[in-house]
Amino acid sequence: MHLIQIDAQALDFPDDTFDSAVATFIFCSVPDMVLGLQEMARVVKPGSQVVLLEHVCSEHPVLGRIMDLLDPVSARLMGPHINRRTVDNVRRAGLIVERVEDMGTRGIFKLIIARVGDRESALEDTAEATAEHEGIA
Repeated sequence: MHLIQIDAQALDFPDDTFDSAVATFIFCSVPDMVLGLQEMARVVKPGSQVVLLEHVCSEHPVLGRIMDLLDPVSARLMGPHINRRTVDNVRRAGLIVERVEDMGTRGIFKLIIARVGDRESALEDTAEATAEHEGIA
C-alpha cells in the first residue's frame, strides 16, 4: 500500500482506475463536496461501489437548525462543515445511492452505499439532481 496526499477535487488518476472506493469523514472538509464526489466517481469503474461513512446535518428539525446556525463558526474555527446534506450531494454528483443507514446520534452519522453508473446516465442524473436542488425542475 502506498499513501499519498491529494486534492479530492482533482484526483491525479485516469478514469476507471479503481474497483471501489471508501471514504470516511472526509467530505465535510472538501470545499466543493459535489466536485470531490464526481472525481471519486470518475476514477472508480462504472458499476462499482462507493462506500461513505460521513457526518451529516441532522434531519431532526431543531438539531438540524442548530447545526445550520453553528456551521459558519465550526467551519471557521475547525475547518469541517457540520451541516452538509451529504446524501443529496452524493446524488447530485451522479452516484446511484443504493442504501443509507443511520449510525445513531439522531441521524448525524450515516453509512452511504452508492454505485457508479455509466458515464452518460451519470451526466444526465447530475444535471437533473442539480436542477431539482436549485428548484428548476
